[in-house]
Amino acid sequence: MNKIIISMDEDMNFRAYTLYATEMVEKMRKMHVTSPTASAALGRVIICSSMMGLMLKGQSDKLTTIVKGDGPAGQIIAVSNSEGNVKGYIENPNVEVPLKSEGKLDVGTAVGHKGTLTVIKDLGLRDPYVGNSKLISGEIAEDLTAYFAYSEQQPSSVMLGVLVDTDYSIKAAGGCIIQVMPNADEDIISKLEERATSITSITNLIEASKSVSEFHKALFYGFNMKVLEEKEVDYKCDCAWERFESALISLGKEELEQILQEDGEAELVCQFCSKKYHFDKEHLERILSEVIGNR
Repeated sequence: MNKIIISMDEDMNFRAYTLYATEMVEKMRKMHVTSPTASAALGRVIICSSMMGLMLKGQSDKLTTIVKGDGPAGQIIAVSNSEGNVKGYIENPNVEVPLKSEGKLDVGTAVGHKGTLTVIKDLGLRDPYVGNSKLISGEIAEDLTAYFAYSEQQPSSVMLGVLVDTDYSIKAAGGCIIQVMPNADEDIISKLEERATSITSITNLIEASKSVSEFHKALFYGFNMKVLEEKEVDYKCDCAWERFESALISLGKEELEQILQEDGEAELVCQFCSKKYHFDKEHLERILSEVIGNR
């Protein structure tokens, strides 16, 4: 089960978002039929976006994370809401690059070492908040740590992990975002940094844990943590017929007439869940009539 624990140390020096997301990333992999490297890259982005979604305040608020590097993976997008539910897309789901020397997936090379990370927060205001930072490594966690520091001026540490099994399924996935509070005790922060440095592989911790509670305890061993909230999250796409009808309407009269004349039908595919929406001739004619009637 995919769950997030929001917690804080007993003296309120730092806040943590801890996500156990193996099933969620596996669901994503099956939808997009991703290669191991693409699973790791997109998986890391949806894990962090899910946690960042829970940082939103309004019920209808949304957060979009866009990773645009110069690597063969192409653009990676994830959209989450204030419930922590998320959907995502990778431009090249079949991307593969040679493994690193230690046999690990090379997400950084697939994503690219140069590029931008953009976070868009739709808070129901006239203009959304847009934050940007340069990619540091393309490994996603380091890039997000830099984003929080440079774009939001929030000292944070981001840890993300996706372990792909030999059959390409997701063996373990999860992550954690730690945010330091103002006026935090320097000794506690030093202890936290030492703990983070001692974790050589976050995927090993996830794999060894059977629940988010076990994962949380393993991460913060030696700290007295207070659980503020525990919440189920999932990979959820909110696509619908109405949205794709609107997309067709936006094409305008001439292009719709051309589709009817040349193909007589149209099929649109949701990039987030691969669901197909087929519009037959009668449906397209109704849409065209609506376009003409609104002119």
